[in-house]
Amino acid sequence: MSVEGTTERVLRLLALLQRRASWTADALAAELGVTDRSVRRDVERLRALGYPVHATAGVGGGYRLGAGTRLPPLLLDDEEAIATAVSLRMASGGTVAGAGEAALRALAKLDQVMPPRLRAEVRAVHGATETLVGPGVEIDAELLVTLARACRDEVRVRFRYPRRGGGESERTVEPVRMVATGRRWYLMAWDVDRDGWRTFRLDRMREAAATTWRFRPREHPDPVAYVQRAVTEAPYRHLARIRVHAPPDRVRELVPPQVGRVEDDREGWCVLIVGAADLDSLALHVARLGFGVEVLEPAELREAAARLARRLAAMAR
Repeated sequence: MSVEGTTERVLRLLALLQRRASWTADALAAELGVTDRSVRRDVERLRALGYPVHATAGVGGGYRLGAGTRLPPLLLDDEEAIATAVSLRMASGGTVAGAGEAALRALAKLDQVMPPRLRAEVRAVHGATETLVGPGVEIDAELLVTLARACRDEVRVRFRYPRRGGGESERTVEPVRMVATGRRWYLMAWDVDRDGWRTFRLDRMREAAATTWRFRPREHPDPVAYVQRAVTEAPYRHLARIRVHAPPDRVRELVPPQVGRVEDDREGWCVLIVGAADLDSLALHVARLGFGVEVLEPAELREAAARLARRLAAMAR
């Protein structure tokens, strides 16, 4: 038999071993149309490739695919590929804790090798499915895949993005990482035209496309910390620093990462850094945390807290 024929038969054997828990040698030989001896040789070939194929002797013995020290490549039939892709698309939306980034990487790999006919079926299933999740901004799965591939392959991306004063501009960036805050997705990237690190909201991107221009990765800040700083400080008129008499982890439970940053301070205290467009509203939200606080800056926040105290006192009377 030719090398191509042997390779095809070994792949068929792998698919059979992944289909059910155990096979007898006779059953495998019948499925593959070969002798028991050929089955044994093909099993050895799989073992040489790192697949842990276990053999058991005696009546009812046979072959089974076991768990190894690393995950070998998987063979999926059409139905399994569709089910996996749909599940990965849902997981990439952040509904599974900690799974979003890994799901995107796996989805990018699967989408790259999936036949067009199966890709169309996955899109149809995804388009006909709704999920009950918290309020957030829906992101096109195709955009997620495009950016995930660009991060992996280290290629530049072009897209249209709103200007601060109105209108749109074309941006060319070197993407590093996507960060999901729970409500929104952000891309951290080096802005080629502006020569600096930037964050971009995925729901504001239009006509995003990966180029063939590869880039050499730069030293970059921690993506999660950078995005958190950008979304909690940059958009707001006021930036407040407040010392809170509570452990940092307790405050983090009450203040989502897209709302404010919590830094360690002396024992039993932490510092909350939060941006706000309105100091009166910020004073109310800080008071609702229920902890003792000390306003470090700005002084105007103390004045807002005093106004709130007078209003509450008047309501109590």
